[in-house]
Amino acid sequence: MAQNPRTSETDTTPTTGRNDGLSRRSYVRSVAAAAAAVTSFGAAGTVAAQGDYEVIEASGQTITVGDGETWENKLLDLTNGQDIVVVTEGSDWTIRNVGVKGRNTSGTGSSMFGISDAGGSSTIENVYLGDGSDERNGSSSGHGQTAFWANPEHSGHIDMKNVNIQNFADNAVYGSAPGNAGGGTIHIDRCYAANCYVSHFRLATEGSKVTNSSVLVDDEGYAGRGIWAWAPGTIEVENCQISMNGQNTAIAAGANGKGTEVVLRDTDYDETAGIAEHAGSNVRLEGDSGTDPEAFMPKGTPTSAEEAASGSN
Repeated sequence: MAQNPRTSETDTTPTTGRNDGLSRRSYVRSVAAAAAAVTSFGAAGTVAAQGDYEVIEASGQTITVGDGETWENKLLDLTNGQDIVVVTEGSDWTIRNVGVKGRNTSGTGSSMFGISDAGGSSTIENVYLGDGSDERNGSSSGHGQTAFWANPEHSGHIDMKNVNIQNFADNAVYGSAPGNAGGGTIHIDRCYAANCYVSHFRLATEGSKVTNSSVLVDDEGYAGRGIWAWAPGTIEVENCQISMNGQNTAIAAGANGKGTEVVLRDTDYDETAGIAEHAGSNVRLEGDSGTDPEAFMPKGTPTSAEEAASGSN
């Protein structure tokens, strides 16, 4: 196993302000306002049956998944250039079998999913966001379209399984904000993220982890960090493949002058992209970890919007 290379502590991406308070465009345009304006089935948009799933046409609406609710078998159609935002409330909800069809070209700079669990345990599984977003409000400002954003007040646990996220102009999973407030955890398992900007999997709280998952950065889109761990940590990464093709940083630990710890176990990462330890952070390598990554699509992860919505994978 090669020694993990260290990169400079210099970070050229703006990081201040977005991990504190009710950010991410004021909790994705405010859950309270959304709840008053729409129903959990996407009012103000067109809903149509399509085999084993519903097609919801984007019209700038917000869909709220409530306490204890299971929201499943939906295809969100963004091909008309409009946006859809899905937010969660309460605890013990489930988002399952959801496909997003079409590149997000709305330019809203918001998040497609704003997630939080208020002390229980919730699940996101079998979701496709592989069509990505365009660059508007993207890399130059650090406020581009995000796939998943965790509300700082998230205090429970969220399992993310078999999620496919590609080509977003901001983070694929922006899960670090609860590190400053609610302290909730996120477990990313059997997921795939590719060619997103800022970072692919971004976590902060003790008990949060990435397992059995892959990150790929090649010449097909944005080139963000592979995994970015914020304070306080510790963040666990196990049985993952982080293939960066020499771009950005494979594992970045620490930000905004605060250090953290990462345990990297049985994981391969790109040696050229390397490991960056900021503000006294520590990345500890355990098990059979090395520098020969081969990104893979985890078994059961959907590769199209239709496949995800129907649950046929």
